[in-house]
Amino acid sequence: MGVVVQLSDARDPRASLAPLLALVEEDMGHVNRIILDRARSNVELIPDLARHLIDSGGKRLRPMLAVAAAKLCGYRGEGHVRLAASVEFMHTATLLHDDVVDESDLRRGKTAARLLWGNEASVLVGDFLLGQAFKMMVDVGSLGCLRILSDAAAVIAEGEVMQLITAKNTETTEDDYLAVIDAKTAALFAAAAEVGAVIANRPKSEAAGLRSYGRNLGLAFQLVDDALDYYGEQSMLGKSVGDDFREGKITLPVVLCYRRGNAIERAFWQRTLQDGEIGEDDLHEAMGLMQKHNALNDTMERARHYGAIARDALAIFPDCDPRAALLDAVAFCVDRPF
Repeated sequence: MGVVVQLSDARDPRASLAPLLALVEEDMGHVNRIILDRARSNVELIPDLARHLIDSGGKRLRPMLAVAAAKLCGYRGEGHVRLAASVEFMHTATLLHDDVVDESDLRRGKTAARLLWGNEASVLVGDFLLGQAFKMMVDVGSLGCLRILSDAAAVIAEGEVMQLITAKNTETTEDDYLAVIDAKTAALFAAAAEVGAVIANRPKSEAAGLRSYGRNLGLAFQLVDDALDYYGEQSMLGKSVGDDFREGKITLPVVLCYRRGNAIERAFWQRTLQDGEIGEDDLHEAMGLMQKHNALNDTMERARHYGAIARDALAIFPDCDPRAALLDAVAFCVDRPF
């Protein structure tokens, strides 16, 4: 089955990330060394489990945002590197917790840690990583950055609870779902970008601009992930196409299909996602409904909308290499291939 999704840029979106990668390469080397060092523990299981996820790849986009934002704001110290490592530890901890809640089998193309070490160990090692993240924030000595990242941690936890409430609920509205991803995904993107301005002691207007950039980039990133799950490349996803469907997740394409469908189609979504009765051909049927109701194109259109807001949020900054790299990062997030 083919699903036609128009992209806004014909070039390879992975090339759009090249300027950001080049900009942060040296600092990210320091970040990676800190991550490996802080994942150590005398309790053998902790580094084994943590390294399983840390070494499994991932673009480390969130810490790159923290580094690039600090460069955009002219920061000359070293605190941004520890803040970036803190952001990545917060993200890694969230992934460990997510896989337990979602009962996921794969993470970044590898067997999920929960299947190798168990749910309890995954949750506890996630807590260890969060503790290490906050220790690094304290080491930086910026009360403003500590407040931003600790607020983000609380919001992310709220998002997890909101997702539990909406799980398998086909009556979930688009506003409900946007509230979930705003908390679960966008909050950390926003905090990562904002601390770059705060560590550099820049004006509130610049901190607000970077926060808006990060938040809207995070929303766009998650919406594209929602669409890719129903028609994407497994190598790009780090999971099997259709995992959200098999796990009964209510994402935006489902919300749109359910709202636009007839009684028979709504019964299909209730049976598969709400009741968990998924047959061999049901993913094929779900993808057909996505095409019928234009759900993937419309999800991508919403992603582009938030991407445009992210670009506009950087307008207060002068033209420079960091600003250009952050703008290109929007193209990467929105135009990942189908």
